[in-house]
Amino acid sequence: QVQLVESGGGLVQAGGSLSLSCAASGSIFSITTMGWYRQAPGKQRELVANLITGGSKNYADSVKGRFTISRDNAKNTVYLQMNSLKPEDTAVYYCNFNLRLSKSANSLGYWGQGTQVTVSS
Repeated sequence: QVQLVESGGGLVQAGGSLSLSCAASGSIFSITTMGWYRQAPGKQRELVANLITGGSKNYADSVKGRFTISRDNAKNTVYLQMNSLKPEDTAVYYCNFNLRLSKSANSLGYWGQGTQVTVSS
C-alpha cells in the first residue's frame, strides 16, 4: 500500500511565498515521475510542475519563473516552492507520483489528499 501525505499550503497575500511537500511511503520499487497538479473551483485539474526520472522538469507557463519543483530521493519526497504568488494561483494542490511496486510491475499513478492554497489580493 502506497500513501502520499502532503503538507504546507495555507493563506498568503499576493506576492508572498508558500512551500508544499509530499512524501510517499510504502513498498516502492521505483518512482518514474513526481509532480504537482492544482484544481481551482469550477476548473479542471491542471499540471503545475513535474519531475521525470533523469532530471527533466516541466512547468506550466503560468508558473514559470515563480515556482520551483525539487525532490529528495532518499525521502521519496517532492517539494514545490511557490514565490510571487497571485490570486489566480488559488486552488487545491495535489501531488502525484507514478511509481512501480516491483521490478515487473507496471507504473501506476497515486495522488495525495490535496492541500488548499489561497492567495488574497
